[in-house]
Amino acid sequence: MIEYESSGIATVRCLESEVAGRRVAAHSLPYSGEVGGSAMRFDPLERSIVLRRASGHVAVGPARPDAWSRALERCAAGPVLVGPGSNVEETRGAYRAAAEGALALGRPVYLLDPDRCGLPAEVGRACVALFAWNPDGGNLHPPALTEALQRGFPAGGLLPIVPGWTDEPVFLERYLGGLERAGAGFAAPVAASGHADARRRFVEARTRIEPDAADGFFEKVHHCDWPADVRKGMGIFRSEAERRGLATIPPRPVGASEPPGNSAAAARLEERAREVEENEHRSALFHAAARWIDESGRDLTSVVEEGNFGKVFPFGELAAEAEEAFRPRSTS
Repeated sequence: MIEYESSGIATVRCLESEVAGRRVAAHSLPYSGEVGGSAMRFDPLERSIVLRRASGHVAVGPARPDAWSRALERCAAGPVLVGPGSNVEETRGAYRAAAEGALALGRPVYLLDPDRCGLPAEVGRACVALFAWNPDGGNLHPPALTEALQRGFPAGGLLPIVPGWTDEPVFLERYLGGLERAGAGFAAPVAASGHADARRRFVEARTRIEPDAADGFFEKVHHCDWPADVRKGMGIFRSEAERRGLATIPPRPVGASEPPGNSAAAARLEERAREVEENEHRSALFHAAARWIDESGRDLTSVVEEGNFGKVFPFGELAAEAEEAFRPRSTS
C-alpha cells in the first residue's frame, strides 16, 4: 500500500550538483520517497539505479508555486532541478507548482522526469526537460517526452554508461534511434557510478529484467577496468549520437532574471569543463567559473565590452577563455 501524505513544506536542497555536464544550484523535490510507480529508476544525480519499494509513504509537496518560490530564495543563484515526477501528479499538482515557483523567480529550470501533467504552462528557453533512462518496463522513451516535444520544450534523454550493458552496439542503436525518431534535441551520456553499492544495484536491475544475462554481466561489472570502460563507452555514445544529429549535452535554460550574456557564457564554460573532464582540476575550475558568473549579480557583458573583465574575474588562468565565452560565436 502506498500512502501519499500532503505536506505544506516545499522540500528544496540548496546544494550544488551536476547533471549530464550542467551545473545545478538547487534541487526541488515535489515527491519524496522511492515508493511505487516503476520498480526502479536511474538517478542522474547519484549516477546509479534506485530500487523502489512496493509500499510505503511518499511526502507530497505543496501545490502552491509561492511556497516553492519562498523555499528557493535561500539558495544560491543558478539553475534549479525539479523532480523526479510522479504518476499522481494529475491529482496532486506538486511537480508543476515546484516548476512554476522556480520560474516565478526568473530561475532557469531543468525538469527531471516530468509527468505530462507536470509540465508548466510556460514554454520557452527557461525550461529544459530531461528524461532519464528507466530500465524497468522496456519503454526507453516515456510518453511525456513526446508531450514535452510537441509542446515546444527542449527535451531529450539521459543514459548511464554501464559497461557490458548500455554501451553495447545493439542497445545504443535502439536507444539513440528511438530518440532520433521522437525528435529529441539531445542524448546525454552519464558516467555510471563505480561505487560498490552502485555496481551491485546495476547487477540487480539487469538480473530482474534479463536473467539470462546475469552471470556474464556480474563478471563484467565486478572485474572490468570500470573507469576506462566507462570513458570508452562515453566516447562511443557521443560519436553515435552526433552522427544522428543529437547534441550530447543538454542546452542550458535561460531564466527570465538572468542576463542572457551571463547565461550563454556560463553554458560555454560548462561545456569546456566537459571537454577537459579527464583533467579534473581544470574541469573543476571551469565549473567554478560558471558558478561565479551565475552568482555575480550583474550583467557582465558590459564589463567585458569595457575591457575590465580580467580585473574582476577571480580565476586568472581561465580569464582569457572566460572572457571569450561572452563573445558571440562565429556562424561562419
